[in-house]
Amino acid sequence: MTLTLYPAIDLRDGQVVRLKHGDPEQQTVFGDDPVAIASQWVEAGATWLHVVNLDGAFDEAGLRNWQLLPRLTETGARVQFGGGIRTLKDVAGALSQGASRVILGTVAVEEPDIVQDAVRHFGPERVAVGIDALDGLVKVRGWQGETVKSPLILGLQMMALGVRTVIYTDISRDGVLTGVNAQATAELARNTGLNLIASGGVASLEDVRRVLAVSADGVSGLIIGRALYEGKIDLREALETVSGYQ
Repeated sequence: MTLTLYPAIDLRDGQVVRLKHGDPEQQTVFGDDPVAIASQWVEAGATWLHVVNLDGAFDEAGLRNWQLLPRLTETGARVQFGGGIRTLKDVAGALSQGASRVILGTVAVEEPDIVQDAVRHFGPERVAVGIDALDGLVKVRGWQGETVKSPLILGLQMMALGVRTVIYTDISRDGVLTGVNAQATAELARNTGLNLIASGGVASLEDVRRVLAVSADGVSGLIIGRALYEGKIDLREALETVSGYQ
């Protein structure tokens, strides 16, 4: 399986930020020109961008972030877009503004029928589900809301609804450069049959290699955020590592 690297562009009121453990009180701003940053990643060789409307995830409007979406899709990369997408109208809106894939998170837990309808309307290649977990349980609404679902139970449910791609984030590692949880991601892929995109904690090229090592289990992608912005990983080098492995 080919591994795709996704540079992360997390948007808060039009600025590119990173949060620690998803906590809006632990925010670092890395730039106020998301299009320039996206262009930088594309010039380095990125073919996809992972764009999150954090305002939407926190149940805020996020209008500036939505306004940026069509400009980000004009950089030449394909965009997977998520954060606060709760309805079929939201999915259609993101796709109409150029997103190649839309990420559904909270709604997958609270209103799974919407996920099923989205897959039926737009196809499984245009819809992904975000499964964000802490201490073995899925969290929702910008990671501020608790559930009693395990990633495995939710993953199996989504597979049954026609979903084929899931982004799995280990919240305990997100934004703190402690290393990606490659084994948990691979285990979820093996036990559900889903294509998994790993997220959270990527700190060095070694994390890229660790995910490459489990790509045959169904891990098809890796999201890299803070490590890019703090210069811990050079995107060109990471992409060369992937191409060399394959």
